[in-house]
Amino acid sequence: MMDWVVASASLVLLLLAGDALVKGAVNLSLRLGVPALIVSLTIVAFGTSAPELLISVQASLENAPGIALGNVVGSNTANILLVLGIPAILSTMRTSDCETRMSYVQMILASGLFIALSLGGELTRTSGAILLVALAAMLYYAFLEARRHRASCHLSDAEEDVEGADPDMPWAKVLLMLGLGLIGLPIGAGLLVDSSVAIARDFGISETAIGLTLVAIGTSLPELATTVMAAVRRQADVALGNVIGSNMFNLLGIMGIASLIHPIPVAPSFIEFDFWIMLGASLLLLPFVFFRKDLTRGWGIALTALYTAYIVAVLG
Repeated sequence: MMDWVVASASLVLLLLAGDALVKGAVNLSLRLGVPALIVSLTIVAFGTSAPELLISVQASLENAPGIALGNVVGSNTANILLVLGIPAILSTMRTSDCETRMSYVQMILASGLFIALSLGGELTRTSGAILLVALAAMLYYAFLEARRHRASCHLSDAEEDVEGADPDMPWAKVLLMLGLGLIGLPIGAGLLVDSSVAIARDFGISETAIGLTLVAIGTSLPELATTVMAAVRRQADVALGNVIGSNMFNLLGIMGIASLIHPIPVAPSFIEFDFWIMLGASLLLLPFVFFRKDLTRGWGIALTALYTAYIVAVLG
């Protein structure tokens, strides 16, 4: 009974923290004079990736590479299929209004680099350094974009008309919302992950399967909570930017740091199956990024069904 109480409280905490983070991100973008997409690709994405970072680094330190690698690969797959699928079922996301082509291309390139470095059967410390350099290049590009937008002093009227957007919101309140979101999300996710992993181990499920499923879903809950609230508040750019930025940080930052701490062996199952599912899921975003399609309820059902099939395949 206590587990159900903790799970329910964690879910409420995740939703409240996600809402605070969305409001904080939107108003931070207004105060800085940059698009909400750039804030979502960086601050929001890195913040919601905190659980993946903590778990992967801990797994690397404790010599459990299956969980570290499975967590990131499974989380990236969940971010596309589940984190975008469920909110789309609840409310159509106007992704046709988002300009995410360049950041999406960067995510695909990051995925390709990560897979290429893994094909040798191990992510070495050199591989980790390469991934971190690529992350630094991505952040530098985001910085240049932010500076360019500040110089143009132009934000769309749509960003100022969103529910919760207040161009005059005090800095203290903006930072408080960001802080509550960034702290509350990993706490809520951690409570759910710990109980889920303990139950799975009692049933004798392998650490790789745990990393690809329960841990990946649990550590994707911050992204899910943030994306649900972004969809409700008609902030498709925050939703899409959060997922794209989080996936890049997972591959370049988290795996870069984890493999610097300890080289990570790559099981053949990742090379033969899981990497390509992750890449295939990422390519499913093409219609929404390049062809101005909205992420409708039908698409949401399809993405969620694909993720359910993937989980069945992993555990089967």
